[in-house]
Amino acid sequence: MESLKDQAAIVGIGETVYTRDSGRSELSMAVEAAKTAIADAGLEPKDIDGIVKFTADSTPQGELAACLGIPYLRYYGELGPLGGAACGLVIQAAMAVSRGLANNVVIYRSVNGRSGARYGSGVVTTRRGEGNAAFTEPYGLLVPGQSSALRARRHMHEFGTTERHYGAVALAFRKHACLNPRAIMYGRPITMEDYLNAKMFFDPLRIFDCALEADGANAFVVTSAERASDIKHRPVYIMGSAQALPAASGGSGRSWDDSGASWLAPELFGGAGVTPKDIDVIGFYDHFSTVIITKLEDYGFCQRGEGGPFVEEGRIELGGEIPVNTSGGHLSEAYLQGMNQIIEVVRQLRGDSHAQVENAELGLVDSGDGAGALILRR
Repeated sequence: MESLKDQAAIVGIGETVYTRDSGRSELSMAVEAAKTAIADAGLEPKDIDGIVKFTADSTPQGELAACLGIPYLRYYGELGPLGGAACGLVIQAAMAVSRGLANNVVIYRSVNGRSGARYGSGVVTTRRGEGNAAFTEPYGLLVPGQSSALRARRHMHEFGTTERHYGAVALAFRKHACLNPRAIMYGRPITMEDYLNAKMFFDPLRIFDCALEADGANAFVVTSAERASDIKHRPVYIMGSAQALPAASGGSGRSWDDSGASWLAPELFGGAGVTPKDIDVIGFYDHFSTVIITKLEDYGFCQRGEGGPFVEEGRIELGGEIPVNTSGGHLSEAYLQGMNQIIEVVRQLRGDSHAQVENAELGLVDSGDGAGALILRR
């Protein structure tokens, strides 16, 4: 199989302000983010001939193209129904530009995720008891936080993980958000006492463990490595990519806590020719703080069961061994389904993050089970 290694690059990024009530249509926010990303790449809308989207996004590719003044698209696609399709869409775009199906592809996500249909309420995620949901929803597992709480409790039982370990994740990301003026939680630090006294949502998940529902839009532009050399900003190359969708039936024989990350990690690092020790900064899909601990284990940054002490020691904070979600992530910047994590790692590799990791050369981004992961390089 021919590798996509270094065949494509992210060359432009754009985002709207993150709010809890945008007062805008999702289409208008998508247009703003896309225009910003295109301009950031030093391109014009007429240079774009490919657009890919989240299946869940309400803005059709053709409608966005019309608003941008693009007469037609040579390439278009989508990925879903998972919430975090961002990395998988980058893979689609990289295949398109490296194989000549398009010259420049825009990836976007625009959502009124707080003032509109909210993931946390189950409006978006419930399946009304259909399919696999027939075995879970009648018994009370209606929203992602409930199933995540069960996995978190199991990790506590198996490995001695504590509430303070989960709190260490929430505190680290809030510290990062307080360096980032774009973050909704900018200037709002929390302490471990604040965390432990916070409202319990899904035991053991507290309010600070849950993604920050938000309104906003993100976009970025992917082009071929050949074209990237002529782009305005330093290109960020796609060095490695992989996807893995665990079987929904649960009949794979794998451990209860295996995620898509545990399946795709060998291919991801092997294809890029690097190891976890080479990574300088991480953007993890943090819909809940608890998944950070298992992702660190699954990707090989620590051994199984060691994730709790790893985060408690401050190793994921800026200045630590491997900074994670330096913009504040979904927990404290905004929940944009993995898109803002990619944007932040691009900033890190360009050298213009508000929480800059010194001499960052390699970044890993992940967008949830089944949606995939990328290794990016400057």
